[in-house]
Amino acid sequence: MNKSTEISNKIENRIFTIRGIQVMLDNHLGELYGVETKIINKATNRNLERFPTSFRFQLTEEEDENLRFQIGTSNSENSFFPQNLNITPKHGGRRYLPYVFTEQGVAMLSAILRSETAMRVSILIMDAFVEMRKVLNQHAGMFQRLDKVENKLLENDNKFEQVFKALENRELNAGSGLFFDGQVFDAWTFVSDLVRSAKSSLILIDNYVDDSVLKLLTKRDSGITATIYTKTTSKQLATDLLKHNSQYAEIEIHEMTVAHDRFLIIDRTELYHIGASLKDLEKKCFAFSKMDEKVVNLLNLL
Repeated sequence: MNKSTEISNKIENRIFTIRGIQVMLDNHLGELYGVETKIINKATNRNLERFPTSFRFQLTEEEDENLRFQIGTSNSENSFFPQNLNITPKHGGRRYLPYVFTEQGVAMLSAILRSETAMRVSILIMDAFVEMRKVLNQHAGMFQRLDKVENKLLENDNKFEQVFKALENRELNAGSGLFFDGQVFDAWTFVSDLVRSAKSSLILIDNYVDDSVLKLLTKRDSGITATIYTKTTSKQLATDLLKHNSQYAEIEIHEMTVAHDRFLIIDRTELYHIGASLKDLEKKCFAFSKMDEKVVNLLNLL
C-alpha cells in the first residue's frame, strides 16, 4: 500500500454521516491542511457567501454528542500524516460547537485557503468522498435490511417485556390445560411430540440453551422454521449452531435480555410456559402449562 492510499483510507475513517450527508469535521480538516481549526473557521466566516448550509453547517449539541461517541477516544490516531506532505497537525481549544463541511464545502475551502498543501490534500479528500459514496451505494440495500432487522428485534424485545410484566402482575392466567401437573413424565418424548406437531413455526424463549436443544428441534418436520431467543450466545453455542445449520434445517438464534421464564410457541397459536430450561429435560421433573388466548394473541404480534 503506497502512502497516498494509506492517507486516503484514513481520511475515509474521518468521513461521517450527519443529517443523511457525508461530512468532515473542521478540526480534522485543520489537521489535514496543517492549520489550526480557528484558521479554518475564520477563513470561511470571511467568505460566508461561498458556504451555504449545503457546504458547511454547525452541529447541534445532540449531534456533537453522538459524533463524539462514534469517534470515541481514538485521538491518538489523528496524527497519521507522512513527513513528505509537510503537514504538522496543530490543535487548538474550542468553546463552541464544531462545524462540518460537505464534499462541496471541502472543495470551496481549498480554494480560499490557496496553499499547496490544501490543494494536494483536497484532492485526496475528494477521492475519499467518491469512494465512500460508491460503498454506500453498493451496500444501500444491505444497510436498509440491517436497520429493519434491528428495529424488528427492538420491537420484539418491547413486546416480550409486555408479556412478562403481565405474567408477573398475574394479568394473564394459565388455562385449564395444565400438563402433567405434579407428575413425573417422559419430558423428552412429550416435548418431541410438541415439536413434531408444528405446522409452520417454532419459537423457543429460553435463557439456557445448549446443543441438546438444537438436537430436540431437529425433530420438526421439513419446512418448519425454528427461532430461539436466549440471554447470551456463548462461543460454544455459536459453534454448535454453525455445525447444526451446516447439516440440518437452519435454526435462528437471537439474544434477548428481557426474558426470565421459558416459553415454547407453536405456529404462533399455541403457547406453553415451561417450568425449566429444555436442556434439563432429561435431568429434572417439571410441568408445561398451556397459556390462555390473551397471551397467545399478544405474542402473536411478534
